[in-house]
Amino acid sequence: MSSDDATRGIVLAAGRGRRLGALTERQPKCLLSLAGRALLDWQLAALRAAAVTRLAVVRGYRARTIRRDGVHAFDNRHWARGQMVASLACARAWLASVPCVVAYGDVVFHPDPVRRLVAAGGDVAITYDVAWRALWSARFARPEDDAESLRVREGRVVEIGRRVAALDDVDGQFMGLLRFSPAGWARVEDVLASLEPHARRTLETTRLLQLLVERGVRVGAVPVRGRWCEVDSAADLELYERALARGSWVHDWRPRAAREAGPEPR
Repeated sequence: MSSDDATRGIVLAAGRGRRLGALTERQPKCLLSLAGRALLDWQLAALRAAAVTRLAVVRGYRARTIRRDGVHAFDNRHWARGQMVASLACARAWLASVPCVVAYGDVVFHPDPVRRLVAAGGDVAITYDVAWRALWSARFARPEDDAESLRVREGRVVEIGRRVAALDDVDGQFMGLLRFSPAGWARVEDVLASLEPHARRTLETTRLLQLLVERGVRVGAVPVRGRWCEVDSAADLELYERALARGSWVHDWRPRAAREAGPEPR
């Protein structure tokens, strides 16, 4: 396989993150600092450590502040009116031509889930956390208020993205990490072409995955145990910083060398 055919990585970082309030007034969510390093830099480092070295970021809010050497930029000029799939479609030039790992811009993850996702094969696949309750219980007084349905059978998703009535009915939580082959992306384009413009613009990723499942597309499901986190609020950042200071965070995303060395400077 030539370097041009190898799996590429795309970080979706177009949104502002309004729930973070003043923290994102002058910078996009992906540039928030966690353990002394921007979320985006944790993501790019994890992808590179997993041998995904050709990278891009989809920018939107305060796009010009997101610049990294050697990282291609796709711009979503309509970021304020759309959802994650609209940002994803801005990178279709890559998605239609080579396999791509896609990461939400507000998740931080260890390289291992990326390696497993790349190795899983298939045209569409996600990682999901089977140990998710530890993270959700730390972040939410009522985990069931934020959790979404995810049912997996024989390594494939059979349901995703709905509200849940009971936590015992959930096999895990989607982590904001997924992979498409060009053939898989072609199936996504088929779904998007079938929707009217407003529905395309406001389509969430989990709803897209559910539509693929309903059309008979195999969405592979790769289980992992922790080693990631999600930043939705200032309280999330405070929680993770406190836990890391104690050295006890079960969802620690950092490679061993980074954990032993401590936080990296800006």
